[in-house]
Amino acid sequence: MIITSASNEQIKNIIQLKEKAKARKQKKQFVVEGIKMFSEVPQKDLKAVYVSEDFYKENEEKIHAVNPQVVSNSVFKKISDTVTPQGVLAVVEQKKCTLEDILNHRNKEKSCIVVLDRLQDPGNLGTILRTGEGAGISGVVMSSDCADIYNPKVIRSTMGSIFRVPFTVVDDLPGAIDKIKENGIVTYAAHLQGEIYNKGVLGHDIALLIGNEARGLSKETTDKADKWIRIPMQGKIESLNAAVAAAILMYEAGF
Repeated sequence: MIITSASNEQIKNIIQLKEKAKARKQKKQFVVEGIKMFSEVPQKDLKAVYVSEDFYKENEEKIHAVNPQVVSNSVFKKISDTVTPQGVLAVVEQKKCTLEDILNHRNKEKSCIVVLDRLQDPGNLGTILRTGEGAGISGVVMSSDCADIYNPKVIRSTMGSIFRVPFTVVDDLPGAIDKIKENGIVTYAAHLQGEIYNKGVLGHDIALLIGNEARGLSKETTDKADKWIRIPMQGKIESLNAAVAAAILMYEAGF
């Protein structure tokens, strides 16, 4: 049976999950869209699949195993978060990970945990996860006032890394940093007043503290760091985009 009305309860649920962080938090679900993102979803986390009429006609044999719900092309445009919908969307169970999980499963010989303090831009957050996977980080720890990691813009920016990079959100970020340090991990704050780091200075069991795009790290978070560092720069700029700065430091720590 094809869903042809935007007032259908399933359709209204998708729109809520797409638009409201509160709904995502309450239902512990989120939405991914597009062929690439859909193909990255772990089978055990897949709750429901929705496809447009056109997509179903072209991919019926490939998609049949996941028992998709077919939606009229016009309704699919209403639930899509992109200008040119690819025709496939999935509702996915949120991941469950704790700080202890990240600490216990890290490779102590080559470990880098990224700690994000009040990061607000969804694109930056998603890019940090994606780049972090490439750099081989152990996980991401976020303050509760960071952008919602299940925001559709974040999900798109991760390009699938959301399913592979461990991450957790904590209410008490300074307390989380204390736990990180108790595990013998050296914490480095990316700070404009830090010392310019030289190649090879970052160890291999560390945590990088990255702050808000406009205001940087809070004083409380900064004061928890073992060392303050800054990236050497030429020209007249004072700082780099948060995701760019994180990428440079993650790769410096990882390789």
